[in-house]
Amino acid sequence: MIITDPFQFRPGTLPLLISIPHAGTQLTPAVEKGLTEAARPLPDTDWHLPLLYQFAQTLGASILIANYSRLVIDLNRPADDQPLYRSATTGLFPDVLFDGQPTFLPDATPSAAERADYLAAIWHPYHQQLQQELQRLKQQHGYALLFDAHSIASVIPRLFSGQLPDLNLGTNDGNSCASSLSDQLLLCCQQQHQFSYVLNGRFKGGYITRAYGQPEQQQHAVQLELAQLNYMSERPPFSYSPARAALLQRLLQQLLDTMLTWGKNAAFGNIS
Repeated sequence: MIITDPFQFRPGTLPLLISIPHAGTQLTPAVEKGLTEAARPLPDTDWHLPLLYQFAQTLGASILIANYSRLVIDLNRPADDQPLYRSATTGLFPDVLFDGQPTFLPDATPSAAERADYLAAIWHPYHQQLQQELQRLKQQHGYALLFDAHSIASVIPRLFSGQLPDLNLGTNDGNSCASSLSDQLLLCCQQQHQFSYVLNGRFKGGYITRAYGQPEQQQHAVQLELAQLNYMSERPPFSYSPARAALLQRLLQQLLDTMLTWGKNAAFGNIS
């Protein structure tokens, strides 16, 4: 089969790239044919994130959005499929959903050859574009900021106990960005009281944050995992809630503004 347009990319004018690797809903014929009834609604999708972050393009951020579903291939997992978490998780080619139900019908999993095609035609192009844009931003601005945007249902017992905090910031335990940047992001969260938050809790950052967060190379990466109940319905058909989203967007913009202000100060040597 021929895979085209694995992602959407819009370059911006700021030293900020927003990566949205899990909002895609396109399926390949083999994946679509083999999905279980539980998987057909694509429940593990990061629903509506391009719409939620649409304001960031107006600000001047670069935006990279995956077109294919993570049930085809997960762009936030390493190409060698080494596990990122010791607790329950899903892999490069998810054979189970977040809740533990099977993704594919018996004997309907895509073949190894098909999955090799997905790696070559979807995973690698997305990461090549991500790398190229970060390099462009560093050449133009002297540094690059990467914001890896995710969302998830607020309650998934297989992955975490209880209800997830509203905002889950991840910096790979402080390795993907300067500590002064994560300090500023936490301060931004502390100055509001509507949304709960945590840094490096259950979600510390996936492959994208870990691979491209290189603060010693003036490349700083942060992942944000949002609890979906704050901007949408968590049940099919996963409807977007403009009123709830508007409240969340105010804080998201403050977080992005905080990153940009930090980057500008760091570039001029005002902070380390």
